[in-house]
Amino acid sequence: MFLGNSYDAETARLEIRFWYPAGVDHEYYRINWVEPERNLMLGFHQDADHPDLGPCHIQLNHEDTPVDRHSATFLDAHPLAVLDDRLQQFPSAVEAIRWENGTPSLPPWPV
Repeated sequence: MFLGNSYDAETARLEIRFWYPAGVDHEYYRINWVEPERNLMLGFHQDADHPDLGPCHIQLNHEDTPVDRHSATFLDAHPLAVLDDRLQQFPSAVEAIRWENGTPSLPPWPV
């Protein structure tokens, strides 16, 4: 069960990391929802990995390979406020994942 509905994964975990690289005026972070049984990861990432998407993006990986990335709102706030905001967004993000022929996809963000 997840959010009161049946759900295909029995276990999931959150992985949270904040760091402060030199020469950057804001923190970087990765806040990931990970389902080991389905080899699925959905995460909000604020880093320099995909400048074409801006400073922040949401990313969906399946079988250790990125399958979707979309720009996400840059949050200029204390890390605890950022964490709270992103945790509030995870239910709708997880519910937005669509499966077709065993492959997940994420519609453009925000959903």
